[in-house]
Amino acid sequence: MSNDSPEVRHVNLGSYRVPDLKMAKFPNADEIIREGILSAPRSADAVDILLVNPPTPDGALWIRTQHRVGRRTRENMVWPQVSLAQMAALLHPTYKLKIIDANAERMGWKEFSRLIDHYQPRYYMTQVTAPTLENDMYGTFLARARGAKTIAFGTHVTPIPVETLRAFPSLDFVLVGEPDLTIRDLLDHLEGKLNDRLPVIQKLIAEHDPAYRPALNEDGTVNLHGIKGLAWRQGDEIVVNATRPFIKNLDDLPIPMHELLPFKKYLMPSIKGPFTFIVTSRGCTAGCIFCIKHVNYQYNIRLRSPEKIMEELWVLKKLGINNVNMYADLFTVNREQVVNLCRMMIDQDIRIKWTCNSRVDYVDEEMLQLMGKAGCWYIAWGLESGNEQVLHHARKGIDPEKTRRALRWAKQAGINNWGYFIIGLPTETEESIQQTIAYAKSLPLDIALFHVAAPYPGTPFFFEVVRNGWFRPGTRWEQVDMDQGTVLDYPNLSAERLLYWQKRAFREWAFRPGPMFTYVKMLFSDPSTFKSALDVGLQTLKWQRSKNPG
Repeated sequence: MSNDSPEVRHVNLGSYRVPDLKMAKFPNADEIIREGILSAPRSADAVDILLVNPPTPDGALWIRTQHRVGRRTRENMVWPQVSLAQMAALLHPTYKLKIIDANAERMGWKEFSRLIDHYQPRYYMTQVTAPTLENDMYGTFLARARGAKTIAFGTHVTPIPVETLRAFPSLDFVLVGEPDLTIRDLLDHLEGKLNDRLPVIQKLIAEHDPAYRPALNEDGTVNLHGIKGLAWRQGDEIVVNATRPFIKNLDDLPIPMHELLPFKKYLMPSIKGPFTFIVTSRGCTAGCIFCIKHVNYQYNIRLRSPEKIMEELWVLKKLGINNVNMYADLFTVNREQVVNLCRMMIDQDIRIKWTCNSRVDYVDEEMLQLMGKAGCWYIAWGLESGNEQVLHHARKGIDPEKTRRALRWAKQAGINNWGYFIIGLPTETEESIQQTIAYAKSLPLDIALFHVAAPYPGTPFFFEVVRNGWFRPGTRWEQVDMDQGTVLDYPNLSAERLLYWQKRAFREWAFRPGPMFTYVKMLFSDPSTFKSALDVGLQTLKWQRSKNPG
């Protein structure tokens, strides 16, 4: 381009004349490149949509699920991506799809990029959590650069869809709230397949939202404003559509396509052979201020019937899966469902070993006895603290006596107890932390883990931290992690002290004859659990006395 070109305006800087390149009209190759990518020959393995659990930030194992947080696992767990299998079942067979669980496959970004090239997805949907946010968004960058439309879902993007889309231009869509029906509705509109829906899908979408209408303009073109549960870009504007109603009857959902998951690579301490999750309900009636589960499913309880759960259990049995975690916001939220399910498992002699979570105020002795007879061998209890003031402020709604009673009942039923505690909830002091440690040591626990409180966006705890200025200056989302660090700086408890007490708590609890014997049993029960035991028993003890005198 010459200096005399009318396309260039010159700017006078003293005796110099330089072209103002911001005014120049350079050739725009964006559309040509994009059309070239989309019109390139597609291989026989090319898919319509790629559902991914992307590589982890550091190559280690991370827990990353639809309505749980992301964190680097100290337990050496690899959590099954059943939410991806559930959405796959809703999209199949209308759409050709592939699930990639890079975490379970121990896959790095180089291999992951090659798979994106190989499968040439038209759409790319990813899990997103706060501690892995920039890492997860790198996956959308790779997919977007290859011509795919990119979609994110999860408990991080649901409460802050605008901020997420604004910060990451490679992201096209956010599924706000429950994503299952939104992803199907979005693809049907974008791909012009509204009339290709099977009756079961048509019924599922329409019956759970009586006000549902196809999001079409009068001329038949797509009007993205009408797709509920979607956040998207309209030029430079970010639009958040109306909320999509919850699925009323979870029994209407098809059985997740577990066969598409690398279930033989999912790990859980002390479990021999493959295991997976079965979702038994969505929602939780408890009001804990720190719990991120309410962000997606709120306090509305929706149950799957025992009959439907049994149907899925037999599918897993035929796949050779004999170990299951009953995955729910609160498994024992409905006594009738749990009791009937246990009786069916016993009557049908399915012989599956299973674990679950619970609260000490949502069980009774008879229920626990039935659970033990039906194959339950471990319960994860959210115990949080041994201090009543901390529990009261966190709206936990339990007391030490209820805890001792429930754990005793479980032991009598032949069920092991796994206790989770949180260090650093509001009103915490060093004295209350020491009280929690002593309390944990007094309970009949087989394993205890201590996490640092994490204020995830959308939780009441998050808003309390913002209101009181407890976020450490310069905080980034990736630092909101229960295990690897903390973003909290209380006036009376610094971040360094919280991390010190977290590590000390586990050290004090674990270095006793009972817990040490548990780890020895884990070591010798199955060679595959060797690393699990080491991770639980040793990795968490990496603390520096010189920096954190105690």
